[in-house]
Amino acid sequence: MTLKKQDGVAVVTALLLTTLAITIVASLFWQQQVQVRSIENQRFQLQKKWVLRGALDWAGLILREDRRISKVDHLGEPWAVNLGDTRLDQYVENGRADTEDSDATLSGQISDAQAKFNLTNLAANGQVDPRELASFAKLLSNLSLDPSLAQRVASQIALTQDKVIAGPQQPGQPGGAQNPPNPSEKSDSLSTIANSEVQFLKFSQIDDLLAIPGFSVANIVRLRNFVTVLPVPTKINVNTTTAEVLSARLENVSLTDAALMIATRDRAYFLDFERFKLNFPDKVTEADVKFLDFQTNFFVVNGRVRLNKSLLEVDALIERDDKGTQILWVREN
Repeated sequence: MTLKKQDGVAVVTALLLTTLAITIVASLFWQQQVQVRSIENQRFQLQKKWVLRGALDWAGLILREDRRISKVDHLGEPWAVNLGDTRLDQYVENGRADTEDSDATLSGQISDAQAKFNLTNLAANGQVDPRELASFAKLLSNLSLDPSLAQRVASQIALTQDKVIAGPQQPGQPGGAQNPPNPSEKSDSLSTIANSEVQFLKFSQIDDLLAIPGFSVANIVRLRNFVTVLPVPTKINVNTTTAEVLSARLENVSLTDAALMIATRDRAYFLDFERFKLNFPDKVTEADVKFLDFQTNFFVVNGRVRLNKSLLEVDALIERDDKGTQILWVREN
């Protein structure tokens, strides 16, 4: 009887040990599989970033070449042509056999950042610009949004800017040259970013408008195609802008008038302000030259890389001048 009990215990013990061994082996295989998958995802992510880096370099080359051959920017130029899904099978190592198809694709587009209203224009030296404020209010009205929101945005933009501290004039110096401010002297012209005041972060993207009362996600979506934030004040490129923005920039131009201007531009782009004014002498004044331009210095590059089932999308702001191009920021979407 005792022998039979011992045999039963031995069998149960053997089964338990076998189950334990199987569990340990399965756990090891699972951990190995997770690690392999993690390494594979990291490799895919790194490959996508390198592809997008190459795409940004390629976009910069296109923009530099465009500036070299032309001083006018319009929607008929090569940079304005969207890049559809382009297979990268020959350039990306996807870990598949040669006989298997790959899903590695690259797509994107370059858009003119100066086709939009630049929120940075709303204030200068910590002071709201009344002309720019009126333009932004008109743009909000054109988009069926509350124009009173313009004052809130302009005030917030002004708070993020430094005021130049004016020093006393140096007697006998031409043009009233200024001395560097003396810390021991009091000045009536204080900085808006004084030590006793709150430091407000500068706007860097349109989503920052959500911090202002009255703006909602729906408003931001509505504004996204018409408003931008650039590091310096800019003019509007007539050859690439929309009717809503053009109407807002010109005091005597309604939305209908602006739509007619856009239709004329689409048939033949404008070379300069004089030719633009010649087409609409009763709507465009000489003073409008301060707000309009026909070439662009800031572009937004959107790039999308799809590798198998993973997707990476980024936006990059590129500044271009006669010396070349530089990437100011890159953001993942």
